[in-house]
Amino acid sequence: MRLTGQFYRQYDADLTAEVPAESFRGWSQRMVDVPTNESALVCMHFWNPGLDERLPYGPDSPYVGWYRVVEYLPRAVRITREVMPPLLAAARSGGLPVIHVGTRNYASRYPGYAIAEQLAGKSQELPAGAPSTAARETWQREWSALTQGVHNMPDIEAGWRHIDIPAEMKPRDEEPLVVDAQQLNAICRERGIWHLIYCGFAINWCLLMSPGGMLDMSRLGYTCSAVRDAVTAVENQKTARHEIGKRTALWRVGLHFGYVFDSTDIIAALRNGPA
Repeated sequence: MRLTGQFYRQYDADLTAEVPAESFRGWSQRMVDVPTNESALVCMHFWNPGLDERLPYGPDSPYVGWYRVVEYLPRAVRITREVMPPLLAAARSGGLPVIHVGTRNYASRYPGYAIAEQLAGKSQELPAGAPSTAARETWQREWSALTQGVHNMPDIEAGWRHIDIPAEMKPRDEEPLVVDAQQLNAICRERGIWHLIYCGFAINWCLLMSPGGMLDMSRLGYTCSAVRDAVTAVENQKTARHEIGKRTALWRVGLHFGYVFDSTDIIAALRNGPA
């Protein structure tokens, strides 16, 4: 498929200017021939808060403490309901492989996880890490309470019992569901895929840092692109109104990992077929 790929030109800094970076050429775009059979739509961490009657959203929710911390969920709900159904349908009918990235607490419920496990084998265990001491445990408890609010912690912990993939994003039986880079790499190598087009939540958090995210896969040589309108970001008090966290994360993608695409462009290209 032929797509408009957006990328960032981080040159040339004016070394005589007060702020040299202000002379960068910035965002640009070009037409990119994307090999459909060597690419995959990677649907990562699409979760069901606000999309499932067990996890209702709003001030009267039994898990309201969760929603007081995870502010991006209303944006995630909109993307899941409005952006992803036509994008998923186009990928499935147009021959673009779909791979789901989730977590172990629900992965075994889906046939696609058995596909990943059979192909990748047992995931390698991480080496023993930081020593467990009373001081470390105290620090971590205090830090969590300070950053998320001690009054919100019970709701967050309770809500995780119901975490799952929402109905709009349920994997088909033949679509792999992976939980780490080892499984994602095994699926991609077996299918000749080197270009991963990420969508999901959140572009500056899980999609970047979680197992199977862009950092993991780029270190293995994969090109990691993103769908601009199929991602959102974790934002803070100063960035949320204008989604500056998302803008910064997409800059990182367009500079370091791959291209930034729009879902409507992907849908049109898949529906129209080869030019």
